[in-house]
Amino acid sequence: MKLKQIAILIVGVILALLGTLWFLQGVGVLNQCPILCFADCECITGGSPLWEVIGAAAFIIGIAIIWLNLGL
Repeated sequence: MKLKQIAILIVGVILALLGTLWFLQGVGVLNQCPILCFADCECITGGSPLWEVIGAAAFIIGIAIIWLNLGL
């Protein structure tokens, strides 16, 4: 594999993983409290349809990048 292919593969994997995280947070499966907070911060609870869609789209795009990069 060339360096460019490896870099594209890494981007696809990161995008797919972030998409999974965002989708699970949007559905309400994962609840997360802020790690670093400078103001009046609260834990993120409940689902968000917007983040469900964004997460699903990011996951699909990440998998497509991986699929096309590996030539499957």
